[in-house]
Formats: sequence, C-alpha cells, structure tokens
Amino acid sequence: MRGDMRYGRLLLQRGNPMADPSVSHQNTTVHLLALTELQMARFVRTQCWPEYRATQILRWLYQRRLRRVMDMTDLPMQDRISLSRTASIGRSERVSVLRSQDGTRKVLLTLEDGMTVESVLIPDDTRLTLCVSTQVGCMLDCGFCLTGQMGLKRNLKLHEIIDQVLTAQDLLTSAEHITNLVFMGMGEPLANVETLKAAVAALRNKPWGLGWSRRRITVSTAGLASRLAEVAAMGVNLAVSLNATTEEQRRDLMPAASDIASLKSLLAACRRYPLAPHQRLTFEYVLLSGVNDLPADARRLIQLLKSLRCKINLIPFNEFPGSRFRRPPDEDVLRFQSDLRKAGLDAYIRRSRGRDVYGACGQLGDVSGNQPPVTLTAIESRC
Repeated sequence: MRGDMRYGRLLLQRGNPMADPSVSHQNTTVHLLALTELQMARFVRTQCWPEYRATQILRWLYQRRLRRVMDMTDLPMQDRISLSRTASIGRSERVSVLRSQDGTRKVLLTLEDGMTVESVLIPDDTRLTLCVSTQVGCMLDCGFCLTGQMGLKRNLKLHEIIDQVLTAQDLLTSAEHITNLVFMGMGEPLANVETLKAAVAALRNKPWGLGWSRRRITVSTAGLASRLAEVAAMGVNLAVSLNATTEEQRRDLMPAASDIASLKSLLAACRRYPLAPHQRLTFEYVLLSGVNDLPADARRLIQLLKSLRCKINLIPFNEFPGSRFRRPPDEDVLRFQSDLRKAGLDAYIRRSRGRDVYGACGQLGDVSGNQPPVTLTAIESRC
C-alpha cells in the first residue's frame, strides 16, 4: 500500500500523460500520429469528412511512414491543404545514428521540446530486435542503470513512441526487417501505461497499423506489481527486472522500485500472472561483480523462482561513467548460469551489444554533464 501511494503521488506530480495527447505544447498543431483509432475517427468527423478517411490517414502514417500531409495522394487536394494548415504528422525531424562495431545502431531522436530519446536496433544472428523507450529519463533510480541516474524528465507521448519504430524501419536495408520489439529502453513502461497500451494497439493493428504479433512484443518492468495485469490484458510478453534475491539487496540496488513493491509482493504478483500455454515469464538479472553474483545469490534465486514457469536472462553489468558497480569476470557469469541450470532453471546469458556507443542494456541516457566525457561519433545523421 505504501508503495502504491508513493507511485500515485509521482503520477500526480507529472500530470496525466494522456491529457491532450495530440496537441503540441509549442503550438496548437494536431499531431496525427498521436491520435488513437477512436481519436482519429472523431477528428475526421470534426472535418465533416467521410468515416473511411480515418483509416486512409492511419495507413499513410503507419504502413507508408509518411512525413508530409501533402503526400497523402488519395485525399482530395483541398482536404490535404486544409489538413496541412491544422495538423502535422508528428515525426521527429532530427535523427542521429551511432553505429557500434558489432552492428548495433543507437538511434537518437530530438523531440519537439529539445529533449532526446534513444532506441536501439540490435542484430543477433537471424533476429533484429528494436529496443523502444517510453520516457525521457526514468521515474526509478536503479543504481546499475544510466537512465535511472537522469531522473524523470517526462513521459513520452504516443507519437514519440511510435516514431521510434517508424524511424528504425526507415533505417533498414531491403534485406533487413525487425523481428522483435522490446519496451526496455529509457524509462519504466508501466509508469506510462495508458500511452503504452495505445502504442501496442497500433503496433498490433492489421488493417492500418504494423500488424505485429503479440508474441514478438515484450514489455519490461522494474517491478510495478500492481500493474502487471495491464500487461496481461495487452497479450504481450512480460519481462521483470529482478536483480536482487533479498529485500535488503533490492532496496540497495533499486530503492524506488523497492518502495513501490517489495520483492515478496512482486514475486507474489508474478505467481498470479495469467500465462497462456506457450508463455513463460522472463526475469532479467543484471550481474554486478561481488554484489549479486555470488553462489549464495544463485541459491536464493533458485528458491525464489523454482515454482514459476519462467526463464532467466543474465545480463553482465554494462559499465558507464560514474557507476560504483563493475562488470563480473566471464568465469563468474558462467558459474552463476551453471548453478541455475543445475537446479533445472532455464538461464541464458544476454550478449552485450553496442557497448562502445553506450547502446547496451542499462547504458541509455546522458553520459555528459558532470560525468567524465565520452567520445561518441555520429556516423549518420539526418535533418
């Protein structure tokens, strides 16, 4: 209860993230990409246009990734002129790409208010995963995550989440296609849950959206236990960032998340989580040298998870300037995995991709300011 009250106060301080979702703070221009299907239908009615115009516009936005209203060629010219006077698409005009030596691409979008949000294209054998952000910064303060050190700047709006996906698609070659979407970028997705649900609905929509299978979409949370049911209702995969095996350890590593939901209440919510026959929960466990990677930690983790249908992704800590944590040696990572597997748990080691451009798990965010300077060279940019 204490954690839910604290979380409620955080939301009140930040305001309603879905209030006036389509309207720019800078002017009164309507961002078309910020409209849900229902909102688009209402918008079309206000223009006194036929109902089918809503689907036409949505297809231009999502399936053809249009950037200019005047290019909607199946709308009458007069309608396009009228629409361009009051509306814009809502795509970012400033995009930079940092390419890692391993092929990972970190995509930086400058938003309308000058803030920057990051997403990451991660190649891995036959898979190409896009890691999407839901906030600028993060409401949580996990010590092993650079984003958490930024604090929360604000929630992303619907068009700013969708734009990450569309922009990533713009960057692909003809031989590439994104196979998986993970909401594991900047921010806590369940702290922006209404906008997240609207984004997932658009991504999964087949008539005008991107037609994504729910099996290919994963939502990660650092432990907002009371909102796990929201993920279940979306029908997508759930990943829980665990990282601790005792309440004391969780409070040290993830103070705000621990305040919202204790380790005990989080795992109880995971046990209640409705899983389809083919589904498993995923637990993310960041390994920190000498902190949570000891044999005793492995034994406790086995006890915590043995009754759950799940898999564990072990993530060796990806270092960033100013952090008090260190990446464990490979032999310690392999030993930890072996201990879990001997106990019958499916444990996998997440390969760190994009570390040289600060695109790996836990590295998204601002590495400037009071921290030691890091040289990142943008190899591609577009205005």
